[in-house]
Amino acid sequence: MAVVFKKPESMTDKTTIYCPGCNHGTIHRIVGEVLDELELRESTIGVAPVGCSVLLYEYFKTDIVEAPHGRAPALATGIKRVRPENTVFCYQGDGDLASIGMAEIMHAANRGEMITVIFVNNANYGMTGGQMAPTTLPGQRTTTTPEGRDVGYHGAPFRMAEIMAGLDPVVYSARVSVSAPGKINKTKKAIKKAFENQKNNTGFSFVEVLSSCPTNWGMTPLQGIEFVKNEMEGYYPLGEFKGGNK
Repeated sequence: MAVVFKKPESMTDKTTIYCPGCNHGTIHRIVGEVLDELELRESTIGVAPVGCSVLLYEYFKTDIVEAPHGRAPALATGIKRVRPENTVFCYQGDGDLASIGMAEIMHAANRGEMITVIFVNNANYGMTGGQMAPTTLPGQRTTTTPEGRDVGYHGAPFRMAEIMAGLDPVVYSARVSVSAPGKINKTKKAIKKAFENQKNNTGFSFVEVLSSCPTNWGMTPLQGIEFVKNEMEGYYPLGEFKGGNK
């Protein structure tokens, strides 16, 4: 019988710890497929964050190292400068990248480090119980904003893909979503382009992926997907903000 669909070679058989309805599994699979297709598995080093995807090394057959909270871009910088022949990527959540690690991502991008950053935005601190993150939507309820995020008091959410696009050394910045099959295909194209840029020594690439967190949002998995479509994609427009196909 012909095999028409199978697990990427770059991924292990380990069962993930993610909650029902969480999109990390989909995003992991996309990264695995891209590493397979670009034949990068043996030469890639990933940097995992502190957050829900902290056990990244359990799920990929590539080398994965752990970074202190928010420091993944700094660690990736060191690895890439010492081993320029390797492909180096960061995989970070919004609390890790846009809060504690804001300085690290900004300076790595502004230096034009030759790395690829996958940024998973689910609008809260997922691993530690659903607190407000820099990406929490205006009015969105979290465990630390039970009345909803007040922009006048807490400040406005960061649109990281647009911020990255505004830095001269960044060669590619995109925001994508995994809320529907067609959008998943576009997410794969964006992540593949980000890895191709590094393979071709083009420069720093950043891909923000909108993702659901139904457990901390107090929703079913289906309601979580609808929230991404109807709320997150409204506030965070999808598209390639720099370096895309014209």
